[in-house]
Amino acid sequence: MLCRVSSTLRRYSSFQPVLILLSKPSSSPRHLFSAFTMASSHPKDEAYLNQVIEKRIKIFQSIQSQQQSHLQSLPHDPIKITLPDGSVKEGKKWVSSPMDIAQGISKSLAANALISSANGVLWDMNRPLEGDCELKIFSFDSDEGRDTFWHSSAHILGQSLESIYGCKLCIGPCTTRGEGFYYDAFYGELGLNEDHFKQIEAGASKAFAEKQPFERIEVTREQALEIFSENNFKVEIINDLPPEKTITVYRCGPLVDLCRGPHIPNTSFVKAFACLKASSAYWRGNKDRESLQRVYGISYPDQKRLKEYIHQLEEAKKYDHRLLGTKQELFFCHPLSPGSWFFLPHGNRIYNKLMEFIRNEYWKRGYQEVKSPNMYNMSLWETSGHAANYKENMFLFEIEKQEFGLKPMNCPGHCLMFQHRVHSYRELPLRFADFGVLHRNEASGALTGLTRVRRFQQDDAHIFCRESQIKEEVEGVLDFIDYAYTVFGFTYELKLSTRPEKYLGDLATWERAEAALTEALNLSGKPWQINEGDGAFYGPKIDISVSDALNRKFQCATLQLDFQLPERFKLEYSAEDEAKRERPVMIHRAILGSVERMFAILLEHYKGKWPFWLSPRQAIVCPVSEKSQIYAIEVRDLLHEAGYYVDVDMTDRKIQKKVREAQLAQYNYILVVGEEELNTKQVSVRVRDKADHKTMSIEGLLQHFKAETAAFH
Repeated sequence: MLCRVSSTLRRYSSFQPVLILLSKPSSSPRHLFSAFTMASSHPKDEAYLNQVIEKRIKIFQSIQSQQQSHLQSLPHDPIKITLPDGSVKEGKKWVSSPMDIAQGISKSLAANALISSANGVLWDMNRPLEGDCELKIFSFDSDEGRDTFWHSSAHILGQSLESIYGCKLCIGPCTTRGEGFYYDAFYGELGLNEDHFKQIEAGASKAFAEKQPFERIEVTREQALEIFSENNFKVEIINDLPPEKTITVYRCGPLVDLCRGPHIPNTSFVKAFACLKASSAYWRGNKDRESLQRVYGISYPDQKRLKEYIHQLEEAKKYDHRLLGTKQELFFCHPLSPGSWFFLPHGNRIYNKLMEFIRNEYWKRGYQEVKSPNMYNMSLWETSGHAANYKENMFLFEIEKQEFGLKPMNCPGHCLMFQHRVHSYRELPLRFADFGVLHRNEASGALTGLTRVRRFQQDDAHIFCRESQIKEEVEGVLDFIDYAYTVFGFTYELKLSTRPEKYLGDLATWERAEAALTEALNLSGKPWQINEGDGAFYGPKIDISVSDALNRKFQCATLQLDFQLPERFKLEYSAEDEAKRERPVMIHRAILGSVERMFAILLEHYKGKWPFWLSPRQAIVCPVSEKSQIYAIEVRDLLHEAGYYVDVDMTDRKIQKKVREAQLAQYNYILVVGEEELNTKQVSVRVRDKADHKTMSIEGLLQHFKAETAAFH
């Protein structure tokens, strides 16, 4: 055994920076030298690293050998494996793996099979099946396959980082936004940047060229602590795991890592890999803990998709909302109030339009708008449970020796509103909507433009209803979401997240709620997927992710059932039998989500070219000469009185220059007036991105504007 370990170690101790870098002919000598110099100057403890790798591999192989021997001793009874098409394959318990089944179907399926699920539980392709099961196999084109692919790529990244820099690895997941992965690690004083990326990528390339298998073992808490005894971060994670938790460890090449898995079959499935950015992070998000370095990456099964993604990133940079917002004078942030944005007049026009759009729908859909306080005594948050789970993300202060907090969400306040008096069953459903200002104490390093802020508003609403009304209310919310996102030009995906392993409430209530959500989703006519076990502990939910014009995914809308807040606040309504009190169900929902975040998404989605109904610069009147200036002002005033955002260009520039400047400023309509238009009381109308123009009367133009606004063009 020791000989095997030593030879394995020698094989995986050969990460020589200079050799790896020279194997990348596309890199410039200056770049290679720079990265090599920085890596070489970092004081990596080679003896420590070699000792740690050797120890971990030795323990891993010892436990793996014992577990394999145990599996071989078990009875290999026949099992039936049911595929999605209903066909049944024969297999052997503790022997047959999903990869065996895939290979038995076709070479193509096996070549693209990244992960499987057995009876709804994600399962490594090479892990033996443990009994009769319903088996699904996923490729990169599925969410399950893609997330697993990127999670495994994080391990490849971690392998490269540990081998090159001797860092202490912390956590390495796929990202929550569904694009790639990252690995956090402790490097001491070293700070990573783009100059390090070539070397990191070379280490990763070496890993997937070696076709390293992802191998899995289950360990006891004591074994896990022994394997990772030199890494205080992993030790902390292990000690925080609940006693009943199954602890798993994965290995690929020299990397042995604490991980719940699952993973792709081996590293060769990764054909394209790139580091995207490096940034600082705090261990467990706590600014009082160790400072870490986070490296983000992306990977694909082929180079073509990586090139397309990099091109997409370059396009996204051009339309970054922070750049466009500055250029269009919409908003800005000041260091005296980090994370809280100033909306300038033109930006506030859009902000108000978005809220007006939602308010108009509230009127049609039976919502009642309310206002609730901005700060509450902490006893409220203790009742709601936020004090125990969210306190570190709140802004807290003392008033008359009592602790208060600015509200980070509206739901507890709405519970107080419902509790204010006894409601009859006839009043339900009761739909409270609130645009109240919210504050969340985000770490300064996490603040990102309008998408991650400390002060924001939501189109927040809470529906209090009877259990029998859940389906109808969810249908209404789904229709609201579909209407709004169609107006914005978004496509979106729906997922039903069901009861998690740990949940509150009784099973029968959960099953009825999930059945109601399922029926509502089916009636929506939209395709949807099930996300087993990913619901919140207090109720099932529907996750809605939107895709913008740049093909990026965002989660904006929320739709969540909650059985627990009504229980915590002892909310009741009088039933048909007036002597009887019943508990309402609470539905949390938002369409825009954070108005600030939606503003940023829309600005990038439209690439700065706002549609007419939402535009802060709907039209500009350009007089050809001084003779038509008074008429230009008259036109501006008429359109302004009709409720449109119209300016007039009174400069002495040539008309061609005025038109060009108006196009660059993203005015939707450019209205040119000269002597002819003055005499006929008309305007020459040019559309922002079109060269042609046509003459219209003021009345005709107003009718056109009205139609464009009504159609949300």
